[in-house]
Amino acid sequence: MRSRLTSNHFVGRVGELAELQLAVQEATAGRPTLVLLGGDSGVGKTRLVAELEQTLGTAADPPPLILRGDGVEQADGELPYAPLLSALRPLVRQSNPALDALSGASRAQLATILPSLDDGRPLNESAEGSGQLRLFEAVLELIDLLSESVPVLLVLEDMHWADRSTRAFVAFLARSLRQERVVLLLTYRTDELHRRHALRPLLSELERLSTARRIELEPFDRDELGEALADILGAEPDPPLVERLFARSEGNPLYTEELLAAGLDGRGAAPQSLRDAFTVRIERLSPEAQRVARAVAVGRVLDDAALTAVTELDREPLLAALREAVSEQVLVAGADGRFGFRHALLREALYDDLLPGERGELHLTLARYLEQTCESGGERELERTTAVASHYASAGDQPAALRSTVQAAVAAGRVHAYGEAADLGERALELWPRVEGAEELLGVDHVTLLGRAARAHSIVGDRTRGEVLLQSALRELDPDQDPARYAALLARLARTIWSLNRGEEAVAHAERALAMVPADDPFGVRPSLLAWLARTKFLRGRFRQAAADGKIALQAAIDAEDWFAEAEVNNTLGMAQVALGHVDEGVERLHRAMDIARANEEPDTMVTAYSNLADMLLVAGRTQEGLATALEGFAVAPRRLIRSYEWITMTVSELAFQAGDWKSARDHLTPPTARLSGVGLIFRLTREAELALGIGDEELAARSLQDAEPLVLVSAEPQWIGLFGSLLGELRCRQRDLDGARRAVDDALDRLELCTDDVMRIARVSAIGARAESDRAQRARDLREPAEVRDALARVRIHVQRLDAAAQEGGPVERAFLAEGKAELARARGRAGFKEWARAAGAWEAVQRPYPAAIGRWREAECHVAAGDRAAAAKVAQAALEAAESLGSRWLRDEIRALGERARLGLQDGGRAAPFSEAEDSENGAAATPEADPFGLTPRERQVLALLAEGATNRQIGAALFMAEKTASVHVSRILAKLGVQGRTQAAAVAHRQHLA
Repeated sequence: MRSRLTSNHFVGRVGELAELQLAVQEATAGRPTLVLLGGDSGVGKTRLVAELEQTLGTAADPPPLILRGDGVEQADGELPYAPLLSALRPLVRQSNPALDALSGASRAQLATILPSLDDGRPLNESAEGSGQLRLFEAVLELIDLLSESVPVLLVLEDMHWADRSTRAFVAFLARSLRQERVVLLLTYRTDELHRRHALRPLLSELERLSTARRIELEPFDRDELGEALADILGAEPDPPLVERLFARSEGNPLYTEELLAAGLDGRGAAPQSLRDAFTVRIERLSPEAQRVARAVAVGRVLDDAALTAVTELDREPLLAALREAVSEQVLVAGADGRFGFRHALLREALYDDLLPGERGELHLTLARYLEQTCESGGERELERTTAVASHYASAGDQPAALRSTVQAAVAAGRVHAYGEAADLGERALELWPRVEGAEELLGVDHVTLLGRAARAHSIVGDRTRGEVLLQSALRELDPDQDPARYAALLARLARTIWSLNRGEEAVAHAERALAMVPADDPFGVRPSLLAWLARTKFLRGRFRQAAADGKIALQAAIDAEDWFAEAEVNNTLGMAQVALGHVDEGVERLHRAMDIARANEEPDTMVTAYSNLADMLLVAGRTQEGLATALEGFAVAPRRLIRSYEWITMTVSELAFQAGDWKSARDHLTPPTARLSGVGLIFRLTREAELALGIGDEELAARSLQDAEPLVLVSAEPQWIGLFGSLLGELRCRQRDLDGARRAVDDALDRLELCTDDVMRIARVSAIGARAESDRAQRARDLREPAEVRDALARVRIHVQRLDAAAQEGGPVERAFLAEGKAELARARGRAGFKEWARAAGAWEAVQRPYPAAIGRWREAECHVAAGDRAAAAKVAQAALEAAESLGSRWLRDEIRALGERARLGLQDGGRAAPFSEAEDSENGAAATPEADPFGLTPRERQVLALLAEGATNRQIGAALFMAEKTASVHVSRILAKLGVQGRTQAAAVAHRQHLA
């Protein structure tokens, strides 16, 4: 026997250990923590975690529950949840009381990966793709229950080998923890993370979380290495030995131990590489121990029975070989009775050293053994199924590899590991043409495999690949020979294409599929297809058709006892009824959709109904009620990764903005993520743009709208076409690009008015159109261009006529837009329409929209100023200013302030008076002049105009510009003549509009 090669004494890492202990203390106090522990191979990550576990077991009160799982190196990463399963299995073996405290639905979900928890409860599999998210929620519930009685340390090691499903779970858990007493500790090899490694994006995402801390382990320095050597050797090492080993290992503890094990005591020649050192170590084992090590190198982790079958050793020689390999610290025995290598690098060296034939034979033997012993429904069924597929593939037995890969893909789908199911499906599709008689071998045809792989890809978000596979499947089918199956696939293709933002094409496919569904409907396609088509009618603004089709779809869903389709139809019918003016009936329908989803434990559908109800209450003018509904939906939404979570979050942002709570609107505007695409991305970008415009950040609004434009261009949904057109039109008005504003409005209306019942979106765009044309008329009047004034007035009238038609079909929101349009018409005519603006502001206040109401009050104050009623103007402007400041609308605040200065209204700004200041006027008078001046003003006249625009008297102008008061009066008279206005206030208004001062 060789002396031990691992130091029993914990060397260095004092700071890192203290940081981990602090993380546990914070979690114990109810502040969950995420720790990312990285370092090169063999640097001591596992040793550090072991030391943490030991110190917690003796010092912490109460000691935390430690759940530890290890990543498994896999050729293709096909075993889902590997670290998570190894962490949870001890709870099952120990019958932890928290398992009994789980809700029935969560226990059923966990039973998919831990079959011994199965108590016969049926599993909810209604909503395609949400199964994995429900599983994650179930694990979160279990962790929450565990942490109620004792802090939990969940350690997932070797995350660089983690499968897609484990990475998805980690992302979910890290963002979901709130007050649970949990530390999530992830370890990984930094030297494994090449530029395109799948773990890199996850680490970048996790590092941004406020709960995260990152620890990087560095190699030992000379003193630390000497301390470790002293413990291993039992005496102080000679300085030359320390230097030699430090130079060879560069301070890496594992490399140091392996170099010692290869005989590097300072007197022998060093191997040419560390891999040689590993190989020498294996060759020192007996032939039987080497045979066992080779089997484990291929099988990665094997128990006694598997080793007996592969090595063909009798029990006593096998046990002796295992004792030798463990004593030499080549193999280690796990708590579950299985054996693996002490370090993956050692396994890699031995595996690479095997001859190709030897390696293939071992893979084949293991595949056959595992296949024979794979217990259906057992705890390790998934692990063994995927291992069988991997071993057959490595052995080169393509028929067996195809068969077992398909079985593994089905098993992965059963536990909601859709990423692995997609990968395995792709591998099966690659193997299919290489296997003669593949259909007879599998009992399924190629179309079935394509459909399964497409489903898995679509669920994990790769809908583009899903579409390609579905198109391939349809090409292999004859619609005349198998119309039912063709229709079912076509229906799935329609949904996939819709999610890719190709609405018209998707609807055409769905309508064709519906026409092909036979009377007996063997695939149960008709109810869900009718429900989906009714929804698309609504989304395309055809509310009446959606209501009519929805009633037919609802009856089909009830007859088929398809509760999922029933919930979807009630959702659609409710929205259509609200949009058509039957608000109370529609609200009741949407609550019915929530109740059905809640009763069937379908959170995604339930939260979607909350989002839709909140949005429709907004459309109906019940803004505060809509915001309360959105917040309620947000409160009950499962935390993260449920598909509707980001949608309800952005819905809260939208409702909060309209209700005037812009801080909440910003707080609920989720950061953009790679998951967002299609309509979800449009929603996120337009939310950003609307909030930015409200605040006055035109640059951010422009960037967001630029990113959204290509998505909106291919969208068939009025909600996005109208929203984008109105926001872009508003942005162009702010930028003084009135031609661009007109184009944005015209483009949106051209797309909206074709067969749409969505009068609210038409009204919103038309109101912006009226604003843009009023700006144009006002500018043309300033520049004395009568033809342009007439053209702009004609266009405003058309917009008002459109608004009037929308108001007749719509409700209070459409009537508020009409009032705003009439006020814009008065502005375009050059009238002091303070009554019209007062009515518009009142209409917006009635539907609880403070932002457009404040804009209306600002315009009303302008009209009072034009009419010479400064007292009335000051009262209204003060209210508008307070509203703008409360909202946080910088641009509107500045406009009202400028109006107050021009008209000398003496507005109270932030609780104090903002009087006219001669010093400030002098500074402002020196401001840079505009690039263009259509009125022929001299530079001196621009200086005078700048002071005049701020309300300065002739005496103040003279004092500021060092001229006589009479000279200032002459300049003012010339300016009034050049501008074509009658008074100083009008001149100030022209200067402000034309940016002359």
